[in-house]
Amino acid sequence: MTPPNDSSDSSPDVPKDSAAGSGDASSRWSDLDRPPLDAGALRRALIREGGLWTSLDVVPDTGSTNTDLAARADSLPEGAVLVAEQQSAGRGRLDRRWSAPPRSGLFFSVLLKPDDVPVERWGWLPLLTGVAVAAGISRTAGVDTALKWPNDLLVTVGGDERKAGGILAERAGSVGGGGVVVGIGVNVTLRADELPVPGAGSLALAGAVSTDRDPVLRAVLRELERWYGVWRAAGGDPGVARLQEAYAAGCATLGRVVRAELPGGRDVTGEAVAVDGDGRLILATEEGVREPVSAGDVVHLRPAGG
Repeated sequence: MTPPNDSSDSSPDVPKDSAAGSGDASSRWSDLDRPPLDAGALRRALIREGGLWTSLDVVPDTGSTNTDLAARADSLPEGAVLVAEQQSAGRGRLDRRWSAPPRSGLFFSVLLKPDDVPVERWGWLPLLTGVAVAAGISRTAGVDTALKWPNDLLVTVGGDERKAGGILAERAGSVGGGGVVVGIGVNVTLRADELPVPGAGSLALAGAVSTDRDPVLRAVLRELERWYGVWRAAGGDPGVARLQEAYAAGCATLGRVVRAELPGGRDVTGEAVAVDGDGRLILATEEGVREPVSAGDVVHLRPAGG
């Protein structure tokens, strides 16, 4: 899973759907404002014949759901979902680390195998996931979530934009047997005194009408299934699937002057004017050049003055 706040080769050795041991800080009832997820109810709501989701496991804690799911990518069917109530080694792009209190958010990964889509279009999967997550959160929590290219989820807290979540997509498994593991992390009930950095936020701090994680997770996975199906039916073409249009409509980066920090100390400054068909951010520089930057090349993307 990717850190909302900025490899092992085996799955966690814990019983599925169990909670952490009682009598300590990680007990499932140690914080009554943060009840555990109901894995059985989630399965009944999401797993159906002909649907995308084929399994859903909830573990009390692990290092990284992305790492665990990636280790099993060859042996699992598409549509496996792994959720952790707590992660000790959550990570995002460029291996940035993160941690959060138990049951304070949604920390999960999904396994996708879009074998019928050209590999060069798989780069749209994290952007597609961002569109799905924003839609699911808006519908269930009543919070407008903006997308910061390429993988951040932003909410407004006290008039300020805060990072409340993130997305990390990684190739996993062997050619022909693996796929892509997409990790999602969203801070749901993180409190002001728990913020790891000033720029972090949560759905609760953004004024969510509900912080019940079960319906939020169901809504996000349903939106992800819907968008993934449309994108796949279009052969991964983001224009035909109208994914490119949907992403641009929710992208807070577009229209702003930003500085893209690239490997080797090089940077590019310009107005973000578009996201192209390959998922790259197009910057219009003062020299009149339109320069595309890809997510894999960007070390940091910051406001031009910051």
